Amino acid sequence: MERQLPGVFVAKRKDQTVYYRASLTYRNKHISLGSYGHAEKAHAAYLLASALLADDSITLNHYAPDSPLPFLKWVTLLNFRDNGIYFATPIYVRPKFFYYYFSLSEFFIFDLEDLFYYSSRKISRRGGHYFVADYGMQVNIMGRYGIKNYAVEGRDYRFRNGNSQDLRYENIEIINRYNGVSVIDDNGHTRYQVKIHVKGNLTVGTYDSETEAAVAYNKAIDILKKAGVDKAYTPNYMDGISPAAYADLYASIKISSGIRHYRCE
Repeated sequence: MERQLPGVFVAKRKDQTVYYRASLTYRNKHISLGSYGHAEKAHAAYLLASALLADDSITLNHYAPDSPLPFLKWVTLLNFRDNGIYFATPIYVRPKFFYYYFSLSEFFIFDLEDLFYYSSRKISRRGGHYFVADYGMQVNIMGRYGIKNYAVEGRDYRFRNGNSQDLRYENIEIINRYNGVSVIDDNGHTRYQVKIHVKGNLTVGTYDSETEAAVAYNKAIDILKKAGVDKAYTPNYMDGISPAAYADLYASIKISSGIRHYRCE
């Protein structure tokens, strides 16, 4: 390929349309900066990237919307400059955590133990949901931290410091771990109310322990299925309880008459 301005290379698409690629080498790492329709813009990207890597006074706050480099490329370059490691994903590492950026004001904060996971997986967004492609499957980001798809902030989980962008483990408190189970205050006593959705929410019962409530939800699923309810309920997975103990609890747990006598119309 014919080399034009410094850092700019001419390329052709399959239809023979000419475009220009910008790139540079820093600390023996060849970095692609993007593709452009004009050589001058590709050269501007090269010059800006060189400046970012050479001047540690330049920060993400200096980014402008008309920059020839996209914001996410700023993140990867500044992280490489400041931390000596290049990630393809828009990560900026701090001593005890790291940022994963979408824009200057939109980002997640993760623990360092998650660095390998997110440095090799791009986070995508759709309809307010965040997910990664993991071995051909879409993995919901919140689900990795115990937050279910239907969970409601403040009822089922909360962020201890009030920042919903902070996904460090110590900042996430799961209030309701099980499907259909909500913590309630019953005259100063903590109890667990269970509801299940058919055409509307039906009350299964209120129980003294979270385990009882989780089992009650599972039992309600079985009763409704026998009554002809054709819904794809997700039963609660019970960890730390033996099959025999589960069976005894399942047999003894009381379910509301509204569930026991439910009939499909």
